[in-house]
Amino acid sequence: MSREEFLLQLDEVLELPAGSLHGPEKLEELEQWDSSAVIGFIALADDHNGVSISPRKIADCVTVDDLLRLAQVPGASE
Repeated sequence: MSREEFLLQLDEVLELPAGSLHGPEKLEELEQWDSSAVIGFIALADDHNGVSISPRKIADCVTVDDLLRLAQVPGASE
């Protein structure tokens, strides 16, 4: 799954309009980023990239880009 496709799927998880997320958004500023969103992100990473992610690692993320790197999404910025 490409970076753009993953971001669109994450938009759905967060119930945001398609194309809302681009990467630099701070998670703490996303009203929809809550425990349900964390579970949805874990499922998304596992289903589409086969990556198992612990909630502890997610807690260290600050931005959407951090989530993309954690999920090993191709094209995630370094």
